[in-house]
Amino acid sequence: MSHRDGVAAVDRAIAIVEAFQDGDTALSLGELARRTGLIKSTVLRLAASLERAGCLQRSDAGSYRLGPTLFRLGARYQASFNLGDHVMPVLERLSAATGESASLYVREGDVRVCLHRVHSMRHQLLHFLRVGTQFPFDTGASGKVIAAFTQPGEGGIDTRERLVARSVADRTIVQTAAVSAPVFDAADAFLGALSLAGPSMRFTEAALPRLERAVLEAARDVTTSLGGPVEGYAAALERLG
Repeated sequence: MSHRDGVAAVDRAIAIVEAFQDGDTALSLGELARRTGLIKSTVLRLAASLERAGCLQRSDAGSYRLGPTLFRLGARYQASFNLGDHVMPVLERLSAATGESASLYVREGDVRVCLHRVHSMRHQLLHFLRVGTQFPFDTGASGKVIAAFTQPGEGGIDTRERLVARSVADRTIVQTAAVSAPVFDAADAFLGALSLAGPSMRFTEAALPRLERAVLEAARDVTTSLGGPVEGYAAALERLG
């Protein structure tokens, strides 16, 4: 019982910290209770513990703001952060599940760069390219995703709504095809395009929905690992049926 109570207390304390949103400088006890769904006495008790740990600060008026401990922890996280630790395990699972090569592309100026890559070895006919390879930023399935989220005023509405794009014809690398989905970071900002690519003979109309689902789920998993927003992926996956 005490173990379960301890876990519940940690969950509730985290909920109090996460109740603060962008633009919030301070929140009253009542507002914290409303946002967390906890009763005021519980919020008051947990807030006292968070205050002692430096995670919250209480003003003379009784409102709360985030404390310096969270800033120090954030700085330590940034110092130890390695994007590949979050991306590569997902790319490996995606490639193993589909038999195709998986990549993460990011935009740098007028090009998109392959930042991380896992090559599939399942088939004799494969899609190979090196990490660091560059293409025009708006070509291919990943280019469609990058253009949709970095130039939202210039089209790409369907891609922003569906959270997935495909490229079968007019490819930079002939006789290949790809599907791609966006990845977001902890600041809710677009990070890059996660892509699945292979010979066009395997990206048939019958296979494309399955591959789109796989790349959407992978993009959701990377976004989850990065602490980004994942709500849109559920709707996008539901649209695929």
